[in-house]
Amino acid sequence: MGSTRLPGKVLRKVCGRPLLSYQLERLRRCQHVDHIVVATSVLPADDTIATFCAQESTAVVRGPELDVLTRFALAAKATSADIVVRVTADCPLLEPALVDQAIEAFGSGECDYLSNMCPPTWPYGMAVEVMTRKVLDEAAAEAHDPTEREHVTPFLYRRPERYRLRSITREPNLSAHRWTVDTPEDFELVSRILDLLYPSIPEFTVDDVLALLEQHQDWNEINRHVEQKTVAASVAEFLMKENY
Repeated sequence: MGSTRLPGKVLRKVCGRPLLSYQLERLRRCQHVDHIVVATSVLPADDTIATFCAQESTAVVRGPELDVLTRFALAAKATSADIVVRVTADCPLLEPALVDQAIEAFGSGECDYLSNMCPPTWPYGMAVEVMTRKVLDEAAAEAHDPTEREHVTPFLYRRPERYRLRSITREPNLSAHRWTVDTPEDFELVSRILDLLYPSIPEFTVDDVLALLEQHQDWNEINRHVEQKTVAASVAEFLMKENY
């Protein structure tokens, strides 16, 4: 709830429903996911997220505000997960089939860590990371850099000599699109997409969103100026250098 650019963003409502509700609904359609856990902080402000998760019958794990890596390790332990899939809670348009695709690619690729945003070729808001429980636990035990604690996976992708990294990409490159929600402008765009698309196509895909934006090309300008806050630039560098 303490987002600096858009406070309370994950519970902001579109058509009477919080953004997180849409995302959980979509994640429940994933074919290869056994458990969904919301990993939030112990701050009193995030009690509302825990309450919402209880109403949604969704598991919640709570940990340090800035040590998000510990939160993910706790979630993995709580579910006895062997494979961990990480998505962020500000991506209500995330496509379930993409999550399944990432899991399938991970399972067939003999890798420790997989991302679909390294380099970015999907719209921002479609990020998926998959990793083994083993390497997640190693990161949680060994990472000391505050950036590696806050952003969960840099400990892994900064060490291509230690971990087997893999990337999945899409053609054509769609990374010019920004469908994550981190600013008021992002919320405005995603609100318009959900408001118009969800009532008629609740199981909409990336292609459905693209078709809608083709009809409303001016919408692309709403958040085009917003800069993506990211620590992932180095992983794209690693992947290209190492030909993963």
